[in-house]
This record gives sequence, structure tokens and C-alpha cells, in this order.
Amino acid sequence: MTSETTAVHSPQLDTILMVESFIKEHSGEYRRRALWENLPRKMMYQTFSTIIAYLQDSGKIAVDADKKICWIYNPELIKRYLANTDLKIR
Repeated sequence: MTSETTAVHSPQLDTILMVESFIKEHSGEYRRRALWENLPRKMMYQTFSTIIAYLQDSGKIAVDADKKICWIYNPELIKRYLANTDLKIR
């Protein structure tokens, strides 16, 4: 291990779930920094950024035209589309 190696810290599951829950409740209300400042528990911004990146990559959140974070994940809608035989996945 060299001195250039940096320690990678992964957020704990309870922290990720807390951020998810907060975004669901306040979808479309906050921009990134304001969302971080209003979370029920404080955390490092780097940890928050890691969680936001994960939620975006997994298709659970999106950023709208005003740069506000919105919850978009809807598993029931996905199930309905997958059950519809008239629709095809390309």
C-alpha cells in the first residue's frame, strides 16, 4: 500500500435509507446542498454525494430543470409495464 492510496468509506445502510426516505417525503423541494442541510441527521458532504450518486445510478432519483432532486422510482408501475404483453423491450 502506498501513501497515495486513499481510504474509501462506504455509507452505512441506515444512512442510505434515511436519505432515500427524506427524498421521498420532500421530492422536488430541495436542490442538492439544501437537501443535505435539511437531513434529519448530519453527515459529511462527501458521504451525501456518494449516496446521491448511487441513487441516481440506480434510477431512484433524478434532477429536474430547476436542479431539484426528485424521487422517480416506482416499482408498481414497472411491474405493470413488464406485465403488459403489448409492450416490447428493445
